[in-house]
Amino acid sequence: MWFSKSAKAVLKELSVDPAYGLSDEEALTRLKNSGVNKLLAEKKKSIFLMFFEQLKNWLIYILLGAVVITIFMGEYVDAAIILLVININAFLGVVQEVKASKAIEALQKLTFPRALVRRNGEVREIDAEKIVPGDILILDAGRIISADIRLIESINLQVDESSLTGESVPSEKDASLIQTDLKTALGDRLNLGFMSTIITSGRGFGVVVGTGMNTEIGRIASIINTEVKSKTPLEIRLDKLGKILGIIAIVICVLIFIIAMFQGRDLAEMFLMSVSLAVAAIPEGLAAIVAVVLAIGVTKLSKKNAIIKKLSAVETLGSLNIICSDKTGTLTQNKMTVTRCFSLEGLVQIGVEYTNSEELKFLAKAMILSSDASYDNGSGTGDPTEIALLVMGDKLGIDRKTLQQSSSRIDESAFDSDRKLMSTLVEENGKFNVYTKGAIGNLIEICTQVLDGGKTIPLTEDHKKRFLDAAVNMSDQALRTLGSAYKPVKGKIDPSDMEKDLILVGLVGMIDPPRAEVKDSILKAKSAGVKTLMITGDHKNTAFAIAFQLGIAEKIEQTITGHEIDELTDQEFAEKINNYYVFARVSPEHKVKIVRALKSQGNIVSMTGDGVNDAPSLNTADIGVAMGITGTDVAKGASDMILTDDNFSTIVSAIEQGRNIYNNIKKSVIFLITCNLGEVITIFVALIIGWKAPLLATQLLWINLITDSLPAIALGMDPGNPDVMKEKPRPAKESFFANGAGMHVLLGGFLIGALTITAYFFGYYEKGFTPFDKQVPQNTIEYARTLAFMVLVVCQLVYSLALRNERKSIFSIGIFSNKYLVGAILTGMALQLLVVGIPAIKSAFHLQMPDIRAWGIILALGFTPLVLNEFIKIFIRLSLESKSKLANNSNISN
Repeated sequence: MWFSKSAKAVLKELSVDPAYGLSDEEALTRLKNSGVNKLLAEKKKSIFLMFFEQLKNWLIYILLGAVVITIFMGEYVDAAIILLVININAFLGVVQEVKASKAIEALQKLTFPRALVRRNGEVREIDAEKIVPGDILILDAGRIISADIRLIESINLQVDESSLTGESVPSEKDASLIQTDLKTALGDRLNLGFMSTIITSGRGFGVVVGTGMNTEIGRIASIINTEVKSKTPLEIRLDKLGKILGIIAIVICVLIFIIAMFQGRDLAEMFLMSVSLAVAAIPEGLAAIVAVVLAIGVTKLSKKNAIIKKLSAVETLGSLNIICSDKTGTLTQNKMTVTRCFSLEGLVQIGVEYTNSEELKFLAKAMILSSDASYDNGSGTGDPTEIALLVMGDKLGIDRKTLQQSSSRIDESAFDSDRKLMSTLVEENGKFNVYTKGAIGNLIEICTQVLDGGKTIPLTEDHKKRFLDAAVNMSDQALRTLGSAYKPVKGKIDPSDMEKDLILVGLVGMIDPPRAEVKDSILKAKSAGVKTLMITGDHKNTAFAIAFQLGIAEKIEQTITGHEIDELTDQEFAEKINNYYVFARVSPEHKVKIVRALKSQGNIVSMTGDGVNDAPSLNTADIGVAMGITGTDVAKGASDMILTDDNFSTIVSAIEQGRNIYNNIKKSVIFLITCNLGEVITIFVALIIGWKAPLLATQLLWINLITDSLPAIALGMDPGNPDVMKEKPRPAKESFFANGAGMHVLLGGFLIGALTITAYFFGYYEKGFTPFDKQVPQNTIEYARTLAFMVLVVCQLVYSLALRNERKSIFSIGIFSNKYLVGAILTGMALQLLVVGIPAIKSAFHLQMPDIRAWGIILALGFTPLVLNEFIKIFIRLSLESKSKLANNSNISN
């Protein structure tokens, strides 16, 4: 651990003289040994391989089986349609995967082309890729560190490490430190510099201790490369459904041959019958319909500031029961803000209490005139702490432009980590004043007087105690404190004399405050059974203070640090994980460990973040959520969803949308399976009782691929249930057929099958025959099949209305509240009329035009499932109301 060794020991270990650096020959040798200073991406999959990986699920296997069967039957058009469905599904998957594999590419962009190094005793600029361990790297303000380094010298050196550690305030570096604790958190390693971090002020130099994949950024790249993304709940459900349907199809075919042998039927005829049944059992359009419904969901979410990168991730949102959120920039505003000011006049809450105190305005003036930052039109440059001081001045009504024009800085004593102070000598209208700001503990020791009511009085021990108590109180609330003092002087003085005999003015407390809308969103998520956890690289007290304000945690014991996590085994941590709501001072590895521990307990976990340090955990989570505005390209590349407004509340809206999308997918699946069950029962019953097949394989494929698909897609566009966030998250392993849906499928399927068989029988009866007759004209068989075909389709189309809600009547929901479904039903009806009305198509499907009487039978039987379902819903509602009244009466009596 380089941070635990002295600079001298590190230089000795790396065999380099800091005054001379490496020679060109030695640098070349080391480059051959260590490799170039860049991140290595995982070997990319070819588009061809990606395509075939999309075919690795049971639904696709079944569809490929259907292709083989239809080709064997000579139905080449049907085979082509099924192949098209398979290819569309695979193409959509490939497009999403290509978009999603950007994380490492974004990391590679974080390596930089040029760097200042000392070689052969002289400073030169070289390609960053040629930096090697042992190189002496020169650092100055504004430069990006090109490798991991052990600092040798640091002069007022501050580094912005927010993208790596999550801290919003620059880290103050100190080359002289030796940190003996080997478990020191990444953000506390103050004698190291890390690749991709930015120097905000000061200067120094360091020796390179890690390049390429051996840097902290490289470790993050390795984690992203090695993490295997688990299947989403929807993918698991569809895979299971595919296996079940495949088994059913095989069992049906075996049963048919057994029955055929007992009945002494022609085996060739039985093969065609088994093919028809296999086709009936498989919802050929399901894979494509699910993809279309998810794509519609993606479009809806994009309009609500959430961009989804992987289609199946939309549904996963609805299963979420834990949101792990980064603090900085996600739960907070990612800008330091002064919230408290203290002087002898008392404590004032900035932005809450109105004040016209001249003393407070003078405090702000002193802070402004001893700052180097700038802030105009809502954006600032410089140290975030100093920007916060300028904003405070604006809130107190100080005209900074006039103040700057009427004053000029003559000299300064720059901030350093020993004094923890900064002083400026300013001329104002011919008068000279020294303004000093810094740590209140250090500042108070060099003050002899204090400002009280606009007058200067001697600084007493009581005054000191009041200031120090105020500072402690602010620190307990996780506020960063800063004191200010001044003194008038006669003219220019030496910088060494500036910080003597000062007049104490006051102190301020600042924090990166929570976003205003986040607390309500956390409460909304909580009421929906979704728990919010905070994971941050920031300090324990700061993290808990924000978590407490937002209602995430109630007591400090619910907070754990990365150091404490390291002391637990993986099993111990997984067992205790539910006791904690705030995880502070954590590294990228800790974040991954936290997400894995939560997932091991059966949770569906979302991780939000914006920094490079968040990328591994974003990749590990079931849903990784990156910030679109402040988020790094690395975080966006590793995520499944990007928030274009960086708003935590958008996640809660996305969960609501995800739940509704899943409900709609479930409606589509239940609809298709019910319809297919009706088809299977129709053919299977006809076979058992010795009839000819009521439906041909081509007719079944038409229904499954064309007619059924339209209502299924329209159900996927059903308006959302407004009460969906009052429900608890559904279990990840919950089947599509849970909560009575399976019974719904059985009842609906049996009813549709029975009605279709009735229509088939009526077709024979109308022509003076029965299906049991041996000698029946072919046109009579075709007529009976036409009635069965039409009744089956009308039943299915109209029955889709019944699936919109499990309890509410279609009339209370509103028949036209889903115009897409009404349009799908009418389109399906129109297509059926075309099939029986156009001679060429009618002949291809072996159909005939029904007479007026038959059309009446078709409509009467076709609307029966919907009507019966409405009566069943009335019974369910009355039963629920009765139970509710009994429960209320019981409560009253108690």
